[in-house]
Amino acid sequence: MAENRRSNHTLTRLTVHIVWVTKYRYHVLKGEVQKRCRELLIQICDAEDIRILKGSVSKDHVHMLIEYPPSQSISEIVRRLKGRTSRRLQQEYPELQKRYWGKHFWAIGYGAWSTGSVSEQMVEEYLEHHRHPSNADNDNFLLE
Repeated sequence: MAENRRSNHTLTRLTVHIVWVTKYRYHVLKGEVQKRCRELLIQICDAEDIRILKGSVSKDHVHMLIEYPPSQSISEIVRRLKGRTSRRLQQEYPELQKRYWGKHFWAIGYGAWSTGSVSEQMVEEYLEHHRHPSNADNDNFLLE
């Protein structure tokens, strides 16, 4: 079963599937570069208290399913992952600097999709079950 994060006053399990690609979709994540990119992502996540649930470094993109603390935003997490891996890979593999002369290893942007063990339908059913009968018309938060 999935492990929740606990702190003094919170219980969370925030998961997200993130994807980003190399600039121009060049197939540069192969061999040693691919292995090193994977190692760097693991190191960064360990340092940032981010749990990698699953991940894949393909020849031109990265997929990661992560669980992260509520104090961090997805945009900041992706910024750090892309920035640190870009810098280190280009330092360690000079052939990448020649190809990416502007120092931009990753394409601009990323994709992110929230995941979890509770579906929207489950939440709706839960909320419907907990509606107070005497206040049925006035307890809906939806603006219609």
